[in-house]
Amino acid sequence: MNYILFDGPVRNALLPFTFTRPVADILIGIMTIRQKWEMHLGSTTTTITEEYLSVKYPMVELEENVMINASFLPNNDLADLVSDLKTNQAIFKGDEVIAFYTSENQEEVDFDTYEIIQYNGDCITVENTWDIFSKNAAAIREDFDFLTEDRKSQTIPKSVNTINPDDIFIEEGARLEFVTLNASTGPIYIGKNAEIMEGSVIRGPFALCENAQVKMNAKVYGATTVGVGSRIGGEVKNSVLFANSNKGHDGFLGDSVLGEWCNIGADTNNSNLKNNYEEVKLWSYETEGFAKTGLQFCGLMMGDHSKCGINTMFNTGTVVGVSANIFGSGFPRNFVPSFSWGGAAGFTTYVTKKAFETAKLVMGRRNIDFDETEAAILEHIFEETKKWRKD
Repeated sequence: MNYILFDGPVRNALLPFTFTRPVADILIGIMTIRQKWEMHLGSTTTTITEEYLSVKYPMVELEENVMINASFLPNNDLADLVSDLKTNQAIFKGDEVIAFYTSENQEEVDFDTYEIIQYNGDCITVENTWDIFSKNAAAIREDFDFLTEDRKSQTIPKSVNTINPDDIFIEEGARLEFVTLNASTGPIYIGKNAEIMEGSVIRGPFALCENAQVKMNAKVYGATTVGVGSRIGGEVKNSVLFANSNKGHDGFLGDSVLGEWCNIGADTNNSNLKNNYEEVKLWSYETEGFAKTGLQFCGLMMGDHSKCGINTMFNTGTVVGVSANIFGSGFPRNFVPSFSWGGAAGFTTYVTKKAFETAKLVMGRRNIDFDETEAAILEHIFEETKKWRKD
């Protein structure tokens, strides 16, 4: 069977992270949503997403296809239902479609003609940016159970101080000495060739993905995920860093999400709690206003390729778009549009020529090319987000 993940109606609610990727490629837990579905189904997937992303994330349609709503995270029961779908069948949870069968010559999908299978079990959904960190604990636990079932962890080094070591799993090639791992509050997963430097204290749930790094004397609270090739240091709480991003120095990052290729300057701090303890509101790209999150704790949402200088201060509930460069004293406003250059004193446009030069250097350090496909995506985002920039 051919499986195709589609963005669904939540795509705009997940901006700025879905400016540069389909919903399926959001990281939550130990794996991206796509990786979860592919491992559960034992099959590769392709994507239906925005046209400007389709060169990088193409769709392959075959004679028989199952379309899957990427905002739903799989579990064993749900994956079994999806893999068993037959002609003219669809899976719903309430009024929301999870998956449905299509054929290559099918002109339209009319669910009134489908056999509807209601899924009444529990499952995690990602419908807002803040779900990525607020549901990360549950996602880490599900991924941990799935990835470690019937497998044996590498031996925990003798110098490592552990609490509840049965919920600690170390992959091949991981390096850690003289650290403290407390899995009493949730599992701890350490990926292949990852490193935790000495003196670090980590409380689960925690996921350190392949080739990621925790720097010396870091203090990490769950539920935190450090994506492939990313680095953290200082104090981190309940945050998700996508691949190849750096928060390597002292400073606090809490209840936050960083996209790919982000860099947080030394001694940068974000607030995750308002002084009056009221509910946090976040900028919404859908309404072009500030939306209620229902959360008392909510920090920084930073899109791909954005950076900030040393000693940057982010207010509670700050949203930073794609390829912004923030620096200077004082608090920048709590919505920083994509391709902005500046800080509290004001912003100008970060022109694509300069932004691309930086992207090439940053990606080149990881032996990844900044190619024409990447440039075209960012060019599109530059034009799409122009209305929010004020020079």
